[in-house]
Amino acid sequence: MAVLPLLTDDEITPEARAVFDEIRAARGSDFINNFWRALAQDPATLRATWDRLKVGMGPGALDPKVKEMLYVAVSSANGCSYCVHSHTAVARAKGMTEAEYAELLAIIGMASQTNALATALQVPVDPEFEAD
Repeated sequence: MAVLPLLTDDEITPEARAVFDEIRAARGSDFINNFWRALAQDPATLRATWDRLKVGMGPGALDPKVKEMLYVAVSSANGCSYCVHSHTAVARAKGMTEAEYAELLAIIGMASQTNALATALQVPVDPEFEAD
């Protein structure tokens, strides 16, 4: 259950409505998901988050599907069930196959295990891996 009400279109401020309109236009859909509806409680945070997301997830060197898969991996590591579900759905919509998803999950699991081992053992970073 959300800790704040998820605002309907009738309950949002004009500032939040402007962001919702941009989200709808960018996605070509009338659907506004619960994440944005929760953020609409604070229109300034809603605006700032949408603006950062547009840049980070917008056109760039990485393929859009890869960006979504990375989002799933980080969301998994951070324990954000909402983001795992929403970005898995978007990655699938952008062409992620079941085989790619299975491999992604295997990598997430392996990285979690090896990260925990390296952290617990306090393994020093090899000089060859240090950035100059």
